[in-house]
Amino acid sequence: MRWRTGRRSGNIEDRRGSRTGVGAFKGGVGTIVIALALGYFLGVDPSVLLQLTQGFGPAETGEPYQPTAEEQEQADFVSVVLADTEDTWHAIFQKAGLSYEEPGLVLFSGSVRSACGMASAAMGPFYCPADRKIYIDLAFFGDLKRRHGAPGDFAQAYVIAHEVGHHVQKLLGTSDQVHSAQQGLGKADANTLSVKQELQADCFSGVWGNHADRSRQVLEEGDIEEALNAATAIGDDRLQKESQGYVVPESFTHGSSEQRVHWFKQGMSQGDANACNTFE
Repeated sequence: MRWRTGRRSGNIEDRRGSRTGVGAFKGGVGTIVIALALGYFLGVDPSVLLQLTQGFGPAETGEPYQPTAEEQEQADFVSVVLADTEDTWHAIFQKAGLSYEEPGLVLFSGSVRSACGMASAAMGPFYCPADRKIYIDLAFFGDLKRRHGAPGDFAQAYVIAHEVGHHVQKLLGTSDQVHSAQQGLGKADANTLSVKQELQADCFSGVWGNHADRSRQVLEEGDIEEALNAATAIGDDRLQKESQGYVVPESFTHGSSEQRVHWFKQGMSQGDANACNTFE
């Protein structure tokens, strides 16, 4: 992916190196870690799991973070991708007669406090609608490469653009509608709506890729395959098979590998957010 000459975003908040104190919690720290890990591998809604850690302690503290050259390059990459999503969605919203509000993006290491509660890096990247910020521990990208076999910078860009897709859903009112519709539903039906919401974010990620390449020629040979490989690697069926040895479709919250690949390709080929109606 051609990114080094790209514009950097002004919406990056660097909290790497910060440490959050831990207070008493009824289930114990081990329970929290297990819960968050299950959320990451099984695709449970982060906003639900984050409530588990509301008992965590005081404000984040720590020495100023000194990143390695490799870590700084990763941070620069994230900043460029975020800036590129800003340019893309500003243009799309403006064409629709709307105004795009840019999300913030928080870099953290280990754990972080968000407006949705406390979160562990084990959850992977997530979007918090309460403060309209994306949270990423850059160690996740190493995990994506080594554990899930999905290397490549465009695979990482797909993940970032997916979280930005959730921000787009928040601005359009989609995420609030889904949350309201889930109230009173059984677990399986609520999960079905969650899957549709996640697949739409995958499609929005593809829409960004389409616009970014047409406008700024960012793609290199093999980039799309990297994103498709990442979408396959983090499908609910693939993650469940790896973590527990069997698949439970009714517990899916993000979609199967096949579904995630399909909707990313849909957005990538069409370049039109209107082609991302996963709810029909």
